[in-house]
Amino acid sequence: MRSSSLSILPAVFAASVLTLGSLAHAQAPDGGTTDPDGTVAADAPTQAQLDDLLARVRQLEAERDARTAAPEVTPATADAGTASAIPATDTAPNPFVLGGYAEALYQWNFNNPSNGITNFRGFDNRHNTFTLSNVALDAAWDYQGLVGRLTLQVGHTPSTYYLSEPNAPGASGANASDAELWKYLQQAYAGYRFGVGRGLTVTAGLFLSPIGPESIAVHDNWNWSRSNLFFGLPFYHTGVRASYALTDEWTVTLAGYNGWNSVVDNNDEKSVSAQLTYERSDVSASLLYFGGIERAQGAPENRAWRHLFDSHVTWQATPWLSLRAHANGGFEPNEFGVSAWAAGALYARFRVVDQLSFAVRGDVFYEHAAENAVGRAAPIFWPAPWVSSGTATVDYRPHERVSFQLEYRHDHAGADMYFGGNVAGDGGATPFVANRASQDTLTIGATTWF
Repeated sequence: MRSSSLSILPAVFAASVLTLGSLAHAQAPDGGTTDPDGTVAADAPTQAQLDDLLARVRQLEAERDARTAAPEVTPATADAGTASAIPATDTAPNPFVLGGYAEALYQWNFNNPSNGITNFRGFDNRHNTFTLSNVALDAAWDYQGLVGRLTLQVGHTPSTYYLSEPNAPGASGANASDAELWKYLQQAYAGYRFGVGRGLTVTAGLFLSPIGPESIAVHDNWNWSRSNLFFGLPFYHTGVRASYALTDEWTVTLAGYNGWNSVVDNNDEKSVSAQLTYERSDVSASLLYFGGIERAQGAPENRAWRHLFDSHVTWQATPWLSLRAHANGGFEPNEFGVSAWAAGALYARFRVVDQLSFAVRGDVFYEHAAENAVGRAAPIFWPAPWVSSGTATVDYRPHERVSFQLEYRHDHAGADMYFGGNVAGDGGATPFVANRASQDTLTIGATTWF
């Protein structure tokens, strides 16, 4: 800070001149009074001026020292839209964040299915094989109101993630759209935070579904496998959404989407959602409505508007105990009557020590498919009237970004929808035939992230 040091030189120079002037004045015969010891004393006004200047020098030196101790603000740490910039510190948020994760597992299905498939499980769906479940690379930015995120992925998970993506044919001048086109893209959106009140954020693109508390990344969950609610309900949506923070804890989000699990829509109508979330250090909660026509164009159920209601609460009861509850339900009036469903899950996680935790989860999912004299509506979720599961997971984290997990899970359904022993079919021209109403698995998984 050269300019800070130079700013005190005029005062120092002035003080020096006055000091020399005072000495010269003291040596003159008529320049002052003589003390008893023979020295000449300076006049009182001249001494007062000198004291004032010395005080000013000390003040300028203090200001210089304060400016030198403060960190220097660079254009990268200053907001050009504000009058005063905030100094850069080690705790300042980074406007651009790069991350990623990798997930691998080995699973044994006690049904020992000949086709090697753990059916209706989601992303841990292979028996007696080491599986690279997912590898993802993530980039997020939030700079001067510009916000966005891009996550790329490859592995078993993306193929399951896009199982329900509509197939849209192409033409001589346009490409086709299907799961193969989109499966390497987990999420991709961009937007802007407007200076309205506490800040209105509007984004558009491909989003992870806001339904439910579980995440697609294993390390963000309490268990390795996901619940039946997570697998049955939509994974992603494409559209536009607007979020506004009502307070530090409450946020409201409104959105318009193509629909459930559709980058490209399979009908002419759009879906809408409204969500209210609450976030505190020890409690988080969500209440959501999602509505729209989700059947494909020309479906026998006709243009049936589907209503979904979702809520969940997570509570950090003590430093070693966390509890969670998730409820979901909905209905769809269609040509055959009213299809409906109701589902719920309960979770608990116990932290044994800092690096070791134990989690349990139980869920159940009931579905009713509308039926009348004309026919029966196609099920929305399952080939059985109900499914349930019980899961226990041990999670060991020797490092803050590494997790090793051991998980036992039991699945049960109201009809055969799993595989075991010798399975009929070849999975191609002849589909595999489900022959078990339950399955038990033991999974060992490892994930790391940055």
